[in-house]
Amino acid sequence: MYETIYKALQEAGLQNTYEPQDYLIFLCLGNREVPKNRITAVANSSKQRTPQELTQKNRRFMIYVHSKEMIVDDEYVILGSANINQRSLEGTRDTKIAMGAYQPHHTWANKHTGPTCRVAIAFRLQIYGYRMSLWAEHTTTLEQCFELPESLEWVRRMILFGEHNWLQYATDKVTEMRGHFLKYPVKVDRTEKVKSLHGKFSPLILSRV
Repeated sequence: MYETIYKALQEAGLQNTYEPQDYLIFLCLGNREVPKNRITAVANSSKQRTPQELTQKNRRFMIYVHSKEMIVDDEYVILGSANINQRSLEGTRDTKIAMGAYQPHHTWANKHTGPTCRVAIAFRLQIYGYRMSLWAEHTTTLEQCFELPESLEWVRRMILFGEHNWLQYATDKVTEMRGHFLKYPVKVDRTEKVKSLHGKFSPLILSRV
């Protein structure tokens, strides 16, 4: 995907102005917690071998949200648990559900504008508020650039958030994490080359990135 983006930038003569990650970034959710009591701390000080014991020692936890969601232009949201796999399609095992929602009297078409127009700020309602509350939760802040998630400023700010949180997540020292957005541990240079962000393996499962 990054190769496709880079080729498009080359064709437009913009390869020195923009980077592939300006158009596509991957983030995941994680958390790290300092032990709350002496018993846990003592257990963490002993030798750990199993994945469960390593998790208790390193205090790294994946935030696993079993749902899929898409927010479009602060106007429409779809979320659900639908998986395209054998379990969900054979009809005898898993039950899946998805729902979509919008405010029919407050669409961009009815307002004769779009989400990037200055006038549009006055019409942002519940889905906009929902998106902003999610980002406030996972970044621990609200910034002006969050108003325009399609802007280059927002994209590069999110990359910085993700890289900062990943460093806190991956380091040996256990500290309490406030933000939860983690940049997926890959580094993409201006010419679409993809490498591991730090080291060869993921610190949680010791597998190749």
